[in-house]
Amino acid sequence: MLWIDSHYRTLPTRDHRGIAGKSSGGYGAMVTPMLRPDLWGGLATHAGDVLFEACYLPDFRASVRALRDHYDGAFEKFWGDFRNRPAFSRESDSHLLNDWCMAACYSADEDGTVRLPYDPGTGELIQEVWERWLAWDPVRMVARHAEALRSMRAIYIEAGKREFFLDLGAEAFRRALAAIGVTDVFFELFDATHSDIEYRYPLGLKYLAERLSP
Repeated sequence: MLWIDSHYRTLPTRDHRGIAGKSSGGYGAMVTPMLRPDLWGGLATHAGDVLFEACYLPDFRASVRALRDHYDGAFEKFWGDFRNRPAFSRESDSHLLNDWCMAACYSADEDGTVRLPYDPGTGELIQEVWERWLAWDPVRMVARHAEALRSMRAIYIEAGKREFFLDLGAEAFRRALAAIGVTDVFFELFDATHSDIEYRYPLGLKYLAERLSP
């Protein structure tokens, strides 16, 4: 950020600075201003990961079946296979990679040990680990960061209605904001999947630019 401010004609204060992203980047666009409201005055999330029980949990069962049918129930065997063939040449790769990578973000121990939120043999939730995930769900974070969100000058939320149920999360995020009194937001659900929505990015940037200009 310091590099950008020193190389471009910016207004280097949080009231004139916004963050935007899509998918996991959209998740970051929601969470980062909550954690650092001193740096960010606005956000635009395009189909961001939110409402974890809708966007993550349903895929756990597919991962467990894949582990059982192809890898003797062990992620170690999946990694051994994955490293020796073209990536995503198995349909189950996306589920297994997503589960592991999200667990590395939300529920890794301090020593780097990755804790899955489910039993890889049955799919049963490990509640203690799942709660660690939910603590990082933007919907749940809203109440804990209400003051930061009330200070935002621009909030843009959107998602396609034919994707990974992130439209449900977008609505849940909007309602959580309304519950803390933040209702001046842009919100839209549109007819699209999770792919080929790049044409939407300028809309979010335009909104941020208009709201964050002097």
